[in-house]
Amino acid sequence: MKIKLTSNGGMVIATGMLEDHPSARDFAALLPLTLTLMDYAETEKISDLPRAITTHGAPDACTPVAGDISFYAPWGNLALFYENGHLSPGLVRLGRLQSGIAEIGSVGAAHTVEITLLEE
Repeated sequence: MKIKLTSNGGMVIATGMLEDHPSARDFAALLPLTLTLMDYAETEKISDLPRAITTHGAPDACTPVAGDISFYAPWGNLALFYENGHLSPGLVRLGRLQSGIAEIGSVGAAHTVEITLLEE
């Protein structure tokens, strides 16, 4: 499943590919979404999701790398990593950004984006 993140009236700032597992499919079912991204620890942009997504069958922890699209179950938020992170219990990798990692890292505080599925 391919996704795009747009900002400023439709300007594409990133594209990505979701994995094929229950958590990623549950996230895809939420799309399209308009989210406000906030910086966290100068490593990732995070935003609350309208509801928790399933973690059924997901690993207990994940070590994220720049470009990962993830769900942090303890807080119920989406995390877009623009820097490498550390082993995090409750973090589920949903997919990878294919473009726009630097752009995600450089967007300002409280930046609104729309995430949509791309037609395949």
